[in-house]
Amino acid sequence: MSTPANDAGLAVTGIGLVTPAGSGTAATWDGVCAGHGTAAPDPQLAGLPVGFSCRVPGFDPRTQVPGARPWQYDRCTQFALAAAHEAVTAAGLDPAAWNAARVAIVLGSAAGGVGTYEEQLRKLGDAGPRAVSPLTLPAFLPNMAAGQLAIALGARGPVLHTATACASGASAVALAALLLSAGACDIAVAGGADAMVTPLCAAAFARMGALSRRHDAPDRASRPFDADRDGFVLGEGAGVLVLERAADAAARRVPVQARLVGHGISADAHHPVAPDPEGRGLRLAVHEALRSADATPQEIDHINAHGTSTPLNDRAEAATLARLFGAAGPSVTSAKGVLGHTMGAAGAIEAALAALTVKHQLVPPTANFRHPDPDAPALDLVTGRPRRQTIRLALSNSLGFGGHATVLAFRPAA
Repeated sequence: MSTPANDAGLAVTGIGLVTPAGSGTAATWDGVCAGHGTAAPDPQLAGLPVGFSCRVPGFDPRTQVPGARPWQYDRCTQFALAAAHEAVTAAGLDPAAWNAARVAIVLGSAAGGVGTYEEQLRKLGDAGPRAVSPLTLPAFLPNMAAGQLAIALGARGPVLHTATACASGASAVALAALLLSAGACDIAVAGGADAMVTPLCAAAFARMGALSRRHDAPDRASRPFDADRDGFVLGEGAGVLVLERAADAAARRVPVQARLVGHGISADAHHPVAPDPEGRGLRLAVHEALRSADATPQEIDHINAHGTSTPLNDRAEAATLARLFGAAGPSVTSAKGVLGHTMGAAGAIEAALAALTVKHQLVPPTANFRHPDPDAPALDLVTGRPRRQTIRLALSNSLGFGGHATVLAFRPAA
């Protein structure tokens, strides 16, 4: 699925981030450029097979979430509201003055308010039904981050939730682009949020064998594309972008961070959780993103890879990129070495990082990479320190359980 080619693309006029590297776009960008892992022992996961995670540090909803009653929201929604507030402010938009009927909200999440669900289920088992909060359903239903954001901003256009597992945030950005291209809105606030660092999610992923068990060095546990990778590190956070038509942004005379010029969405139809070793879904999504961007593979200078640090995903993604771009392919990085895997938020966070990469013409390094995988094709992986580079076109790859693949294409603002 893709939109027709558009030379101007869509303007990214605002970015908001809440990640394990810190709250705010500047803190996250500085953190990923520093290239140090954020994973640390997590007291809330004590006694589980994996007892460390990538948490958002020092997050206080009382000061960071707009509105008078942030305690009513699940942590996932709190992250979404904080990131969206930053993005809308950065875009120079005033919700009190915009045409609310022409503003769309599209947010993705893999699990919604799973923390609330687990907490209330414990209360039900321990103390019976009268202990269950009447706010449970509004807090944990997956669409409520989008719904609460629409209420907070007074947005009355399309308000939608995407659920494509770990591609959810990227899928939300692509869907927002479709809405703008179809004329269904004039402004789209789009992204993803998840707060899946919970006992149930951690135990379930550990039982699948998906998590790293490097307890001796948690900050070095997430190591995308490294030969010694043994799984991902569970993370949390949110990323939100404000998208507008380029002409509308120009008329408002606001700075443009980058241009979203293409996207592709596909599936590999292979397996519920394992990636297709041939990378057919990702290849199709890349081709669709290039077609809608009216670009060729030779124009791609950089790829923000999905790069989970799991043996199967990284090997399949590396093989796919080598097949698409050849031995002298574009530079590649994965933010998950620093941030861990923020699940449904990852695609939106990494889309924001790709936009910042083309804005600054600077590629953040892949943290914790030490040894190339002898069973995977070599990539031009950026490691150690950021790389100054001319970037004409960058892709951001996102993959998810169920075979989902979403690829977003960004060009510099000018």
